[in-house]
Amino acid sequence: MLDLKRLRLLRELRIRGTIAAVAAAESYSPSSVSQQLALLEKEAGVPLLRRVGRRVVLTAQAEELVGYADELIATMERAESALAASRTEVSGTVRVAVFQSAALALMPETLRALADRFPQVRVEMVQHEPESALHETWAGDFDVVIAEQYPGHATARYPGLVWRELMADAILLAVPRHWETVNGLMDTADVPWVMEPAGAACRHWGEQTCRVAGFDPDVRFETADLQAQIRLVESGNAVGLIPDLVWAGRERTVRLIRLPGDPRRTVFTAVRASGAERPAVVAVREALARTAAGITGE
Repeated sequence: MLDLKRLRLLRELRIRGTIAAVAAAESYSPSSVSQQLALLEKEAGVPLLRRVGRRVVLTAQAEELVGYADELIATMERAESALAASRTEVSGTVRVAVFQSAALALMPETLRALADRFPQVRVEMVQHEPESALHETWAGDFDVVIAEQYPGHATARYPGLVWRELMADAILLAVPRHWETVNGLMDTADVPWVMEPAGAACRHWGEQTCRVAGFDPDVRFETADLQAQIRLVESGNAVGLIPDLVWAGRERTVRLIRLPGDPRRTVFTAVRASGAERPAVVAVREALARTAAGITGE
């Protein structure tokens, strides 16, 4: 009979790509992972791995096994959710991945509300870039991800993840208060910009927005930290594109100008379908929805 724990390791190898990455994710040594996969290969009676250079890749039989492992793991998660739902008290640990502006604007009130209503729910939060956080939630590292999608830039869709929109968040041009000659996007063609590092969806969207307006932004400063971006704008060193959510509950310390077409990013939660009905996960998503509604006034 095939061992479910070893099947899980095979699935992890399919997701993470290397023995070393599986070992790090599962808190094993690489040699232990290799030994367990060798035992699974003996149980299966067919080759599951083959070497390509210094790496190992899955055979066609292994890929088929991973499909069954997906189903088994999802079934186990649904069974755990059903057991949790049968209890009278909502409890358990929920691992949440969240990007920076949502961590600042959504999480404090959400955590307070959960502590009041569901004191037995433990939330563990990690700040994570949305692109990788979605992948890791699909892989099982997190239970809930709060992510974003920019206009015209579709976020990767992973099988078995279900989405729920939290809010539509306006993206605004942030300008130093004393820069009176800058009153729209076209006025920023010759001034310094701050943007996220290359490769981020918001960076690509921002550059395209400027190019559609007829210029390439002079990006002199790169940082994923929105607080640092705001500080650079406040101090008169740059302009930037700042989501409105950043200002929830705080004073607006820069001049904010609407962009043509009033673009908005979508802020959403995603969970694995197999764990979506776990009461603690439901409680976290509902609390997030109430917090978001309080910010947008809906």
